[in-house]
Amino acid sequence: MEGEIERFMKVWISSMISLSYCYYIVSRIPKGLLRFLSLLPIFYLFFILPLYLSSPTLVGTTSFFLWLAIFKLLLFSFNQGPLALIKPQNILLFFSIASLPITPKQNPPKQNHITNKPKRLFPLKLLLFAMIIRVYDYKQNLHPNLFLPIHCSHVYLSLDLLLIFIGATVRTVFGFEIEPQFNEPYLSTSLQDFWGRRWNLMVSHLLRPTVYNPTRTVLTSFVSFSCASSAAMLLTFLASGLMHELIYYYLTRVTPTWEVTCFFVLHGVCTVVEVAVKKVAGHREWRLHGLVSGPLVISFLAITANWLFFPQLLRNGVDTKATEEYALLIEIFKSKFSFQSVVIQ
Repeated sequence: MEGEIERFMKVWISSMISLSYCYYIVSRIPKGLLRFLSLLPIFYLFFILPLYLSSPTLVGTTSFFLWLAIFKLLLFSFNQGPLALIKPQNILLFFSIASLPITPKQNPPKQNHITNKPKRLFPLKLLLFAMIIRVYDYKQNLHPNLFLPIHCSHVYLSLDLLLIFIGATVRTVFGFEIEPQFNEPYLSTSLQDFWGRRWNLMVSHLLRPTVYNPTRTVLTSFVSFSCASSAAMLLTFLASGLMHELIYYYLTRVTPTWEVTCFFVLHGVCTVVEVAVKKVAGHREWRLHGLVSGPLVISFLAITANWLFFPQLLRNGVDTKATEEYALLIEIFKSKFSFQSVVIQ
């Protein structure tokens, strides 16, 4: 584990050096093609850096953060996105926004479409996450079907708690609010609601200007606006699927099976159909009530995730390795805390 932490530090030192190049040199290049070309070596470096790590926890976090950084820098090459809004003097803020899954909230009073999470939910989520990690110790004694809600909750809580911690740290250091990354996805009433307004919103906010909008703009010249929007939506889901496929390769180091790509393509197709049906239905009385559509959406997400999203991770024991790392970190924390207590006494 010590060697892995050392490699982890080297990976992020390399990332910071690369971002220094972006801050001091690339930012002085006129926006457009030339700036984009100057960023290609950084894109390649961020593409291969996760391969130097083997810990599922560190690989998953690093690859997720670096891929978000690639999309942010892609927007930055055309003077768009969150990096284009940073004042030239603030290099620490540039590093933070580029390398962390955060976006400063631009108009806090107007951001009412996402409700603030009650503070009491954080300790509850923390407790549930600890219970889930503990349940893995009894994996051999439980029926495999019982682990479907456990796997879904594990993915959500691990990401949500990590991003809550990062958000609290950023607010403490910089003193500004950031856009929320999750909006209680278990309350979704449709696939469009889940993927567009509740789940992993940072990815949605980055894929929209980098994939969805350009595709729709180009296709509108050849087909109707509705067809262009549908095709752009499908391509956006495909891009997300390919990004996840690569992250799965970082985690497993086995030949891709394309299951997770199929998962996102399937949801892209279903979301396009859902949007089309809503347009045809028109009036609200023709739509399902949220108390009916909500459980249907969550059930569909869980079933398709069990079919296509989780199998590659489970076959390669990524879940087991991750929980073993959590247990190891807890033991290290306990030993450090016990040692400090003895020294104080």
